[in-house]
Amino acid sequence: MRSSNPVFSRRGFSRDNGIAGFNAQPQAGGPAVGTTAANPYAQGTGNPYATNPYAPADIQPGGPQAPARSQVMTIDDVVSRTAMTLGTVVLTAALSWFLLPVDQDNLGKSYGIAIGAALIAMVLGLVQAFKSKPVPALILAYAAFEGVFLGVISNTVSTYISPGVVVQAVLGTMSVFAGVLIAYRMRWIRVTRRFYGFVMAAAIGFLLLMAVNLLFTVFGGGDGLGFRSGGLGILFGVIGIILGACFLALDFKQVEDGVTYGAPREESWLAAFGLTLTLVWIYLEMLRLLSILQGND
Repeated sequence: MRSSNPVFSRRGFSRDNGIAGFNAQPQAGGPAVGTTAANPYAQGTGNPYATNPYAPADIQPGGPQAPARSQVMTIDDVVSRTAMTLGTVVLTAALSWFLLPVDQDNLGKSYGIAIGAALIAMVLGLVQAFKSKPVPALILAYAAFEGVFLGVISNTVSTYISPGVVVQAVLGTMSVFAGVLIAYRMRWIRVTRRFYGFVMAAAIGFLLLMAVNLLFTVFGGGDGLGFRSGGLGILFGVIGIILGACFLALDFKQVEDGVTYGAPREESWLAAFGLTLTLVWIYLEMLRLLSILQGND
């Protein structure tokens, strides 16, 4: 089984036991061999330690030496890379807010640039998702173009719906992040194969419904099936935020596994990329939900 986040598609869950089967020795303080937690960074067959570059050197007979601890991913690495990636999103969003006006004369032009930036960000994200290793420049470029899109959309919503809705959406996103992090650290949320399956099924259904609604909107006009306004819009906004919270739990699990089992330091860029994708999802759903609620006032 793979993670729901495309940037973690090479890590995480296995088909056999929900969490990737043990093929390597965990780092000190990590789960012991034979427990339900497993090493998603294991490599090789036969002797499980023969080709695993993350296993300690004393269990790699004839194999390469284990990397120094300075070359292994830590929580500090994940935090710093995530701060850089999110900082790029915020910076370009602020610049596009001020440099791409959304008044009546410039709205069409700004919207066109925003849609173009969103498409470029999507392509960059997909390219990174299918690469075997993280490319920091690619990840930061994705963040920059995503920020342009978010800046224009946020400015438009703030201008035509409610001046305070963007601040509320940001605070709401931060609250969801903090709440899920606390719940995950307290083990109120346990990422299991059943949890993963439920989230994936719900996400696929949600995205399919949104795609159908978009088609009806494009070809039929109006609000399509009504998923973007009124009671249904509010319901699907809440569902979207809940799905984003579930994605955060899956992301936290991947980060925890990477730190526990000594993933290479460069993997922290993938962690930052995945967390940024999820936070952007939550922000957009929060912005849409608040827009509907305030638009109905």
